[in-house]
Amino acid sequence: MNRFTLSRRTMLRGGASIAVGLPILEAMLNSHGDAFAGGGDLPLRFLMYYWADGVNIERFEPTQTGANWELSEQLMPLAPVKNYINLVTGLRNLCEDQITHHEGMTVFNGYSFVYQGGLSTDAGGPTIDQLIADRIGDQTVVRSVQVRVSKRESTDGDGGTTVTAISHRGTPGNLTPQIPQANPRDVFDYLFGNFTPEVDDRSERTHVLDAVKEDVARLKMRLGTIDRQRLDAHLTGIDELQTKINAMPPSCQLPGEPTEDNTDTGGEEPISGVVQAHAEMIAYAFSCDVTRVASFLFKKFVSSTVFDEINATNMHHSSSHNGPEDPNYKIGIVYCMEKLSQVLQVLMNTEEVTGGNLLDSTIVYASTDCSTGNTHSINRQPIILAGHGRNYLAYPGIHYQATPWNNSHPNPNASGNTSDVLLTCLQAFDDTADSIGGGAPQSSTPLTEVLG
Repeated sequence: MNRFTLSRRTMLRGGASIAVGLPILEAMLNSHGDAFAGGGDLPLRFLMYYWADGVNIERFEPTQTGANWELSEQLMPLAPVKNYINLVTGLRNLCEDQITHHEGMTVFNGYSFVYQGGLSTDAGGPTIDQLIADRIGDQTVVRSVQVRVSKRESTDGDGGTTVTAISHRGTPGNLTPQIPQANPRDVFDYLFGNFTPEVDDRSERTHVLDAVKEDVARLKMRLGTIDRQRLDAHLTGIDELQTKINAMPPSCQLPGEPTEDNTDTGGEEPISGVVQAHAEMIAYAFSCDVTRVASFLFKKFVSSTVFDEINATNMHHSSSHNGPEDPNYKIGIVYCMEKLSQVLQVLMNTEEVTGGNLLDSTIVYASTDCSTGNTHSINRQPIILAGHGRNYLAYPGIHYQATPWNNSHPNPNASGNTSDVLLTCLQAFDDTADSIGGGAPQSSTPLTEVLG
């Protein structure tokens, strides 16, 4: 008896302008469930995550290395996802110029910045997420998605594309910053369409499920019980998202209090709610194979962001300049790790059709723009790799430390090259890649110690 199969690109089409992507169903897989029926590999996803203003190295870096490492004081929020963490510390960022936080962004692309004068720089080359999107972006409806949480801008006049976006596409000298979207409603529109926020068209919006109703009925007749249940859950998710959006006022009429629209009234920012909304949207897009590449900007460097949810009394950036033991800075770093953990837990709690979860099929590359916030040092910038990318990275994860910390201040000791980690990630998606970056930060030596 022949096994019924479906293409992974199958869509439900309800006319020229309505198309609903399907989740990966068992009917699309081979008999072992470890590849597509047509022989292609199962999706591998990538998320680039950025938090600003560094860490307190003494309280951040674990003392143990290898497989038996333990979470440090400031990494403790990652406890629920600890098995999925490969922590990399002690490496050097080899950016050739230094002005403040700008050079730290080399950790995401492997290129020195292009100086524009004053406190303004442009990115020197494409970021790791966009290099990966160049390899796999044509396999999904959406090439990549970029989101942002805090909307507060620079307080010191920092400018250039290095500040504008963490994600950059193109080639050196011809780069386009990928501007992140702060409003979860805009992210939904970008990923799933069928919503125009500029006008109040709620009474005229076409319901996507009504448009594909006949397609749904025909498809369900061809699916097994488990796939029918999975399809129902997928379509219910779309229905619930659209219901929430239709119940909201149009974007030109801001609600009276912060909501998942990420409205910044100048008072408290709805940070946790926005983190959750963005994380759920990315997880939904990953699981439905709408996109496989995302970037997540928690807050910009040198921004006026105050972490009101933990009763911080000062801007996080200003606190970082008061020294690593400043009380607001210490709790702020823990808070940054709590928000990263929040994103990772959403991915971990999202089931894959193959029986695992999204952290099993995703590689998350997370870092910051300096090691010590008050000195802007780029030695020992920490890199957190989360997820194992279908056993590409070590699981349970390890702590790789390039060289032990010797308590030096203000410029910590370091060795190696942070771009080695970038190349390791790139090779998960392109095993022919033999280098990444350019100039002094360029790497041709992947960090093999974190491989599975």
